[in-house]
Amino acid sequence: MKEVLPWWARWLALVSAASVFGTICYNKGKQDEGEKHIAYVNQQAERSNKIAKAQQVVVAQTQIKYVERIKNIYVKGDTIEKQVPIYITQADNVRFAINAGFVRLYDAAWSGEDPGPAADSDREPTGISLAQVAAVDAGNATSCRAWQELVIGLREHYRRLQLTTNVLAP
Repeated sequence: MKEVLPWWARWLALVSAASVFGTICYNKGKQDEGEKHIAYVNQQAERSNKIAKAQQVVVAQTQIKYVERIKNIYVKGDTIEKQVPIYITQADNVRFAINAGFVRLYDAAWSGEDPGPAADSDREPTGISLAQVAAVDAGNATSCRAWQELVIGLREHYRRLQLTTNVLAP
């Protein structure tokens, strides 16, 4: 019997077939890993979309709740300012004078600056009525309450966003 192919050709054919088979298996493995990665990315995108939608609800609810509260604070503050003439009459304005020392301390308290040492000029009247002081103080108190409500709202908003994110993204 005569050999059709020499031994080296048979080995070359076997090595070539093994190489082709190995390449096919290697590429199939890479394809499987690629499909797993694409599935993972799609899962992350779905989770991100769920989180974003849930956070939009939180934003809307918080905004509705606190915008209304702050609006009510300013309405009440305006009402109080309009009542100043009822509580502080012109006779009260004449009877009680606001001196320059009071104004210096008041301004220092709001600016955070040191008012400096007291002077004789602090005893002089300023021409500012008691009603004006009450109106300014009511306006300042209203603004402070509004800022306080805003801070409380932002704190609650942040906590709810964290909760939403942590619940939907394990």
